Amino acid sequence: MPETKYTADEMMTIAAARMIRNGASCFVGIGLPSAAANLARLTHAPDTVLIYESGCIGTKPSVLPLSIGDGELSETADAVVSIPEIFAYWLQGGRIDLGFLGAAQIDRFANINTTVIGDYYKPSVRLPGAGGAPEIAASSKEVLITLRQNKRAFIEKLDFVTSGGYFTGDDSRAKLNLPGKGPTAVITDLGIMTPDPVTKELTLSSIHPGVTVEKVVESTGWALKVAPQLSTSEAPTETELRVLRDLNERTARAHAGQA
Repeated sequence: MPETKYTADEMMTIAAARMIRNGASCFVGIGLPSAAANLARLTHAPDTVLIYESGCIGTKPSVLPLSIGDGELSETADAVVSIPEIFAYWLQGGRIDLGFLGAAQIDRFANINTTVIGDYYKPSVRLPGAGGAPEIAASSKEVLITLRQNKRAFIEKLDFVTSGGYFTGDDSRAKLNLPGKGPTAVITDLGIMTPDPVTKELTLSSIHPGVTVEKVVESTGWALKVAPQLSTSEAPTETELRVLRDLNERTARAHAGQA
């Protein structure tokens, strides 16, 4: 049987989706996190409760939303509550199992930047901003982060810390008494990184098929540590690829006004 072809983005999305447990309450960011979360819902995790910060709970969009205000989210939700309720009762109340975030930049301790590139007062790029990400990073029981890997995104020192991961490493997060455990994995188009149990520094623990360790190291802006027992991600199945591609095609048609 010929090998099924897939892109690096498809591998990343599928690898991220596999980390979502069936039945978990998942606070979802727009973009790559939304694609992965909805893929999980459509495959192995049908009972996952997807929550968006606009107040939509248990949403089941047929296409990926353009923003948290996309009508597709509220129209397909089990319930829609106010933004103060979604943050105060659900998130800060400890009712979110998994926060799923994207980022523009990330550092070795899984702190992320979605605010500015360059000097804050004279930035070279003004990014979308924090939204609910700082609260999701602080209060979700655990956090997943997904973004494409290159030296512009994986940098030694962030231009701006929007959302805290493990701050300066070691026990710095614990000293702040944040309720959530923090990031448990960073999933990229090259592999998966997990925090060292003691130092909390991101360590390459898995590479995707066809990717070399050297490629991942070259695409990271710091001296990336590699786990002694490095695994290789399972290639996407035909079902995972079919469902993801169908979802992306429906989304493209809908946003082009052709659905």
